[in-house]
Amino acid sequence: MADFDLNLVRVFVLLYETRSVTATAGAVHVSQPTVSYSLAKLRRRFDDELFRRGRDGLVATVVADRLYEPLREALAAIEQAVDPAVDFDPVSAHARFTIALSDLGESSLLPRLVGPLAAEAPGVSLTVRALDVTSASDELLRAHLDAFVATPTLTAPQLRRIPLFAEAYRLMVAADHPRITGTAVTVEELRAERHILVDNPSGHVGPELALETLELLDRVALRVTRFSVVPYLVQRSELVTVVPGHAGRTYAADHPVRLVELPMPLEPLEVALYVRPEASRTPAQRWLVDFLHRHLAYPATG
Repeated sequence: MADFDLNLVRVFVLLYETRSVTATAGAVHVSQPTVSYSLAKLRRRFDDELFRRGRDGLVATVVADRLYEPLREALAAIEQAVDPAVDFDPVSAHARFTIALSDLGESSLLPRLVGPLAAEAPGVSLTVRALDVTSASDELLRAHLDAFVATPTLTAPQLRRIPLFAEAYRLMVAADHPRITGTAVTVEELRAERHILVDNPSGHVGPELALETLELLDRVALRVTRFSVVPYLVQRSELVTVVPGHAGRTYAADHPVRLVELPMPLEPLEVALYVRPEASRTPAQRWLVDFLHRHLAYPATG
């Protein structure tokens, strides 16, 4: 330890999480050559390449994978011990955060944040971007996003998944649907109807899996890219569609549509908040994570 610069720990952790010399340089406010020089020192210290160039950024070696967790934990402990008073005051702060939500998140979750945000942090603003689960993790690690909410379970050492809630899927039909009139639907009734299927990159695979299981994909009359358009289509037709329960209840409160029970069990929809590891968050981002968790998490419902 006598000849080891602890500043290199932060560089290593950030390189591992961002997989980018450019993003790491921006995070620590130094030039890219400075980060490259630090990486060279780390390679000599550990006698390993640590990171190789890959198509989508740096690729960690086995040695880097082994070092990441203990160095990340050590960095967090050191920062807390050296400067425990560093904090973020939401009442007086002026800050902007960028989060990614699916269209379901924008319509059913975002309204739960607007009032509390104005009350708790009047100088803080949010920029909401459309969620694409194929790129959201990379955008988060490259500091283009501060957080995102998604349903797929994404696992990576440089990501932290914070569960928010889980709930069931339901069938949405028009309030005055001529054939589906009860609180539940049978398989035979489903097979007699024409369906709307939402096909987008937000990760909701349950509806398509349900139709595929029942061999009903040939009964899909309309494919759309956003759940938010579904209630407008259902309320004016005899088409039916499978939707997540919470969003469906939100839509049913404002549209002449109903939710009914499905005849088969579907794996519950699990919604989670994805953020960077705590050691890599600024005090402002730590407040954001707490704020989002407090106002978006709730017990599992049907």
